[in-house]
Amino acid sequence: MTPGRLAGLCIFLTGLSGWRLRGTALALGILGALALPPFHMIFLLPPALAGFVWLAWAASDARRAFFRGWWFGAGHCGAGFFWIANSLLVNPEKHAWLIPFAVIGFASVLGLFPALAALALNILRRRLGIAGDRAPGAAGVLAAAALWAVFEWMRGWIFTGLPWNLLASIWIFSDAMVQSAAVIGVFGLGLLTFLAVALFFEGVRAAMAGWLVLAALYGFGAYRLSDAHITYADGVHLRLVQPNIRQADKWRRDLRARHIQRQLEMSAQPPEPGRPPPTHIIWAETAAPYILNRQPDMIRALAGAAPRKGVLLTGALRAENAPGGGVRVYNSLFAIEPSGRIADVYDKVHLVPFGEYVPLHDWFDLMKIGIDQGSFQPGSGLRSMAFRGLPPVTPLICYEAIFPGAAVPADGPRPEWLLNVTNDAWFGRSPGPYQHYALVRLRAVEEGLPVVRLANTGISAVIDPWGREAAVLDLGVADVIDTRLPRPAPGLTPFARYGNALPLALILAALSGAVWALRRQEIQ
Repeated sequence: MTPGRLAGLCIFLTGLSGWRLRGTALALGILGALALPPFHMIFLLPPALAGFVWLAWAASDARRAFFRGWWFGAGHCGAGFFWIANSLLVNPEKHAWLIPFAVIGFASVLGLFPALAALALNILRRRLGIAGDRAPGAAGVLAAAALWAVFEWMRGWIFTGLPWNLLASIWIFSDAMVQSAAVIGVFGLGLLTFLAVALFFEGVRAAMAGWLVLAALYGFGAYRLSDAHITYADGVHLRLVQPNIRQADKWRRDLRARHIQRQLEMSAQPPEPGRPPPTHIIWAETAAPYILNRQPDMIRALAGAAPRKGVLLTGALRAENAPGGGVRVYNSLFAIEPSGRIADVYDKVHLVPFGEYVPLHDWFDLMKIGIDQGSFQPGSGLRSMAFRGLPPVTPLICYEAIFPGAAVPADGPRPEWLLNVTNDAWFGRSPGPYQHYALVRLRAVEEGLPVVRLANTGISAVIDPWGREAAVLDLGVADVIDTRLPRPAPGLTPFARYGNALPLALILAALSGAVWALRRQEIQ
């Protein structure tokens, strides 16, 4: 089928009404979600995004455009986030009843962002006086791509932000295709991805232009990787301990000591022949299932796993007395020396809603799933931390690593690597951990920094500063990774220097160019 005939199919789809129209929009959104990790069915993305553009463009008024976009967004986000139900099955007697509310709630709320993009596109078309039965063309698709990117960016910070399943993450299977994130970030890469694939349905010339965009992205990436050579920090040999402990067992009082013993044994096992012994041991988020700073005997036990001239880095809870009474609890990373001294502690800053704190506590208290009492407290901010024998590092606990432009401290010395400790056991063997891992790899590309990632049940990995996997342990495996620590890429990437200013400038330029082109077409 030629691109012109495919465009005719899009026109036919926009002529639907009622439940057929809603069902079509929902189905297109689901098709688009199948391009995300771990499925990567990229061939489904062009009809999905082209259908979205046509549905929004041809709507006769703003209200219809909004609801067409919302049905698309509900399908896209529902299919992309259905795995959230797994976290509610860890304690099914208490939380299983929340599954329909959580899945439908995610789809409904996150579907608002594509709905707003559709609304804005439709308003733009009508303000310019362009008829709805006229094809959007390359300029209309460019406008749609820019507006999609605007609302992806907004989703990254509004209501504390959830920049998950961004369009750029579809390319994580290809090291070359993600390299442009070092310049234009994931929002810029998402814009160009939307533009390229949606152009396939706008005629032969537009389809060729789409292929040229994709070829340019790949060519730039291949060129960048042609001179990307890993070097390693001197004298640093890391051991990452992935114990693969089920979330349902993790906090059981009768099993906690056994979990610790298991990780101590994995930390002490001899390295493979020819490998040096580890200089530093790393455990996952809340790997020590205690309020660690109030367990001196446990700290002494963990100190026995710390190498003689290094440290054990482990996730655990930390508590302190609050002024006026009460206790503050933090989700933290502890650095423990062989002497038993706690060298330093990092407290997680960006907490997970409903998992680590409850927004609007009086209304939603029944919906907390991660902690039994109260909420965690946020830490004071990201830091570049120095542990003995290690280059400066910024720890990122759990989903702190998914925020573009917010992976390194805004002030102070720049780290030479990022450490992401997490516990994705909540989500079982589902797309969730793969999606999380993809976003962490994109941080490495953007910042030009290596990332060491340790997850309780996987995926654990060492990622070089170009986003490539240097070592990896897959989901559901109990094992260790013995590895050297990659150094940063030479110099600062443009994204590391300017952050999201570059992708936002690209989005603004794309939107301005689309408006100019649409006006020019209308005059002609």
